[in-house]
Order: sequence, then structure tokens, then C-alpha cells
Amino acid sequence: MAKKRYAVCGVSGRALGMFISSILKDFKDVSEVVGLLDIDTLRFEYAKERFPELKDVPCYLPQDFDKMLNETKPDALLVVCKDCNHVDYLLKGLENDLDVICEKPLCTNTEDVVKVIQAEKKSKGRVIATFNYRYAPIHRKLREMLIEKKVGRITHVDLNWYIDIRHGASYFNRWNRMRENSGSLSIHKASHHFDLVNWWIDGTPETVHAFGALNHYGPDAVFNPSKKDGRRCLICKEKANCPYVNRWVSRTNQQAAATETHMSELLGVERKYSHDLYVPDRCIFDSEINIHDTLIANVRYTNGVLLNYSANFSTPWEGYRLAINGTHGRIECEEWGGVGHESFPMPGTGKRSLDYYPIFGSKETHWVQDGVGGHGGGDSVIKEDIFLGVDPARKYKILADSHDALRSIAIGDAVWNSIKGEKIIDLRKEIPEDIFGEIKADFE
Repeated sequence: MAKKRYAVCGVSGRALGMFISSILKDFKDVSEVVGLLDIDTLRFEYAKERFPELKDVPCYLPQDFDKMLNETKPDALLVVCKDCNHVDYLLKGLENDLDVICEKPLCTNTEDVVKVIQAEKKSKGRVIATFNYRYAPIHRKLREMLIEKKVGRITHVDLNWYIDIRHGASYFNRWNRMRENSGSLSIHKASHHFDLVNWWIDGTPETVHAFGALNHYGPDAVFNPSKKDGRRCLICKEKANCPYVNRWVSRTNQQAAATETHMSELLGVERKYSHDLYVPDRCIFDSEINIHDTLIANVRYTNGVLLNYSANFSTPWEGYRLAINGTHGRIECEEWGGVGHESFPMPGTGKRSLDYYPIFGSKETHWVQDGVGGHGGGDSVIKEDIFLGVDPARKYKILADSHDALRSIAIGDAVWNSIKGEKIIDLRKEIPEDIFGEIKADFE
């Protein structure tokens, strides 16, 4: 059997750690990397140092995309670059009848996802959105309980997400902190959360109302040492007065913190990059930051389910609290440490639990063992679906497509627009009628 040929658009840490490493090792019998594309040639050097198997793989700059296709003849694209550039490679890939596997979020606004769906209709290629949160064993177990109608007809979801000070601050050190790059955290991060809810409840969002604020970052933040733009963590002279740095760096290793390697580890970013192309240690108190770090949203779905959602990006611990209510009961779940960011691991031995409360009857606790690999074991399973094909033994859909991406991004974009416009957003007016009808029909 011929191997499926992948060209990678964006040689990021995510691309290397999640996808390229898996193609080269776990799925080498069915897949191969035939081309690398990035804006930064140092990324190519680092990739080939880390994975000698890539030494003969040709490398391309974005302006050479067509040349890459002509020379490498890929079957599919892996898109793992900056969020705002996803749409370009999605559209180009579909235009060339290629499958496109795209890191979430698929795009940074509703309009661009609609363009992708319209392009996909004309293409032989298909889009996969890598919503790996779905694949965590605890999330699959919850989905199965809802399919079994444990709570009856679902009526209401309450989801509160907490991102700790280390993980949360990282979004404000980097390009994510600009709406034009990431779509804001209501898309870059929260679209993953919205996708989980949409998937659990078989829901198509209809109306959205939200509020948001910038409380912890930006120039007016309470822990800002001084109102000054342009500082960088690597060389900042005010490091000693910044609690966000000193949470992880003591006075005795302040000197070490001045080295690029240490700060790269501290920030959790790639260590090899061109400074003029990627600055990973921008000050979290800069005035150019134009996104929110505190979000609340109410969503009404076409099937009648109501969602209350909140996200905070500077909390003492990481994780979420979830409750799903229905006509026949309630399911609760609480995660300490989140799925993949174990800064405050949940007590226990890799087990997580779902508490089921029937309307009439006794509480049931369902313990779920984590799987192998990142995100509670979800990463390994989604990669099997991507590179080996969807598991035929699974009785429900889990691998996300462009319709799923639109449902989640439409909520995130509406959250932004609702906050800015101080109004309720009707997605039936934001999404073309034919496409809204299609995504609604997925569950009918």
C-alpha cells in the first residue's frame, strides 16, 4: 500500500511534537513527510536536527507554496501555522483537491470558515479539524452517557474554565494576544471548549450574548511594575518586580532567567526561531494587547439547550467545572490540571470521575482511567483516526470536520462581536442560510 504523502505548512513546536514525530515513528508504514513550509528557515534547521529522518525533505517559504505542490506531489496538507494564516492554506489545498488536516481553530472568524466550507464543496479534498479534547477518555465517556440518555433530554450546560497564571500568561507573551492573529481567546482557546459542548449535546448554536474584560494583562493590570511598552522577559530590567516571572524564577536564578534557553523553557515555546519573525517573550503588560482575558457567554441552541460559559486566564489552578442538566438527571465533572496542562494535577492516580445524579434515585460515580499520551490520552487516539482512518468499531462520530469547526468558531466570533457591540448575536444572520441549514441538519 502506498504511503500517504503530507506537506506541512508551519514547522511549529506543535507540528513537530504532535504530527511530524508521529508520522516519522508511529505511522511511518502508512505516511511520510514530503515537504516543509514556514516563514522561518531556522525552523527547518531545528526540525532536521531533532529528526534526522527529515534531512532530505525539501523546504519552502510561503511564496513557494505552488512550487512545493508541483515538486512534492502531496496527498494532504498539515496546517499548523499561525491561526490567521490557516484559511490561506485551507483554500489553496482544497483548490488543489488535497485533504487538509488543520490545527484548531480552523480559522479566526466565521466568514473564513464559510469560505472553506464553500471551497470544500467544490473539491475532492476533505477538511479535518484536530479537536483533540474530544478524544480524552473522560470526554468520550461523557458523550457515551449522553447518547445513552442518562440525563434524558439535555436542557442546560454550565461550563467554567480556568487557565492558570503560567499557561494563561503565555497567550499574552506571544502573537495570540492580538485579535487579528488569533481571533481572540474566545476563538483561539474557547472554540475548543465550545466544540466539546456542541459535540456532547449534538447542538447547533443559534444566538449568543457575551461580556468580556481585560483584567489581568495589559497596561492597567494590577501587577504591572510600570506602564512601559516594549519590554521583553529575556532582558527586562524590571523582572524582579514582576510576580508573573517570579512565580517561576527565584532571586537565586535570576541570572539564569536572562538566558534564552531558560526563558524559552519558562514560557513553553519553541527554542529555535528568528527573533525578527517570532518574539515569544513580549511583556504581558503591553498596551497593544487587544483581546479579553475574562469571558462569560450565554448560548441558545436550535435544539433548545442553553449554555452558560465562562473562562478566566489568570487563575491559581487550571481545569474546569462542568454540569450537564436534563429532564432525567444531571452529570457533573471537575478537572484539576486541565487536559494536558498538569500544573495542578487532579488528586489520584490518573483517574478522573463523572458524577451522575438521576432525578429519582442514587448518585453514581464513574471513574475513567487516562489513556496513553497527551491530553489525558486523547492525542494518541485522534492521531490514529487521522493517519490510519476512523476506527470502524466506534459507534459515534468523533473526528471533527468543517461543519464542527464552523459551529465552534461561530460561537467564539459571536462572543467577540457581542462584547464589542453590546448586543445579542443571531447566528442565523451571520451564516449563509444554506450553510446554516446544513450544519443544523447534521443532527436532525
